[in-house]
Amino acid sequence: MLTDFALGGRWPDLARDMRRLQDEMNRAFGGFRLAVPAEYPPVNVWVGADGAIITAEIPGVAPDQIDITVHQDTMTLRGKREPAAPGKDGTVHREERATGSFARTLVLPFRVDSEKASARFERGVLILELPRPPADKPRQIKINPA
Repeated sequence: MLTDFALGGRWPDLARDMRRLQDEMNRAFGGFRLAVPAEYPPVNVWVGADGAIITAEIPGVAPDQIDITVHQDTMTLRGKREPAAPGKDGTVHREERATGSFARTLVLPFRVDSEKASARFERGVLILELPRPPADKPRQIKINPA
């Protein structure tokens, strides 16, 4: 339960202790998770000199149920995932996928040219291409000889 500390002392490994406690609780309550909810939808962001590409995993949501807003350096993604109907005689045995409204706002390190921004939806993944305006792109400055 104790790990060696860089200075030679011994300190408790709190993260390992918390994982062990969570495992014991999961066994006691049949898999009940005590995890902190993550941001939804999960996103990946790639930033380059020409702009940014953002991907968001949104399975089960139709493209017309998604609202994307871009203003200066901020992108906001909103939508709603409807719960699946269990059928006439069915009851829910286990439900792990969240339903309801969601919103995610990301601030980028530069302004976005909203007129040239584009979005597409492929197999449950939203792909946003957010270009930088030409005036905001980094440029090389040459030094004139004296």
